[in-house]
Amino acid sequence: MGILKEFKEFAVKGNVIDLAVAVVIGGAFGKIVTSLVNDIIMPPIGLAIGGIKFSEIKIPLKDATVDEAGKVVEAVTINIGTFTEIAIQFVIVAFAIFMIVKLLNSVKKKEEALPETPPAPIVSEDVKLLTEIRDLLRKP
Repeated sequence: MGILKEFKEFAVKGNVIDLAVAVVIGGAFGKIVTSLVNDIIMPPIGLAIGGIKFSEIKIPLKDATVDEAGKVVEAVTINIGTFTEIAIQFVIVAFAIFMIVKLLNSVKKKEEALPETPPAPIVSEDVKLLTEIRDLLRKP
């Protein structure tokens, strides 16, 4: 029973829930970036360099063939265009994460820069009494 209780405490801690939310949002963000790169960024670039579709840029290593049984053996290629698209996606995601971390760090620095009110000094009863006597003697 102890393990189940420990797991429950672990699972309901804020950090685990925050991590789960971050994973879900990150997955959705990844789909948005993929669409941004594939559907918005790469087509104009491909058009500008001669109407090339990046996902079709490949270096063939071995052509497709048909074996004796009539089964098609697919071609072996190095997919340069697909790699380029994924590299651009990575740069966009990395830049977005960098900007988020930079924003969080600036917020944290502002919180640290706020002046804290110093705690009241701990004064003994003797010192309080002497302070009161001094103040009374100063009055005209």
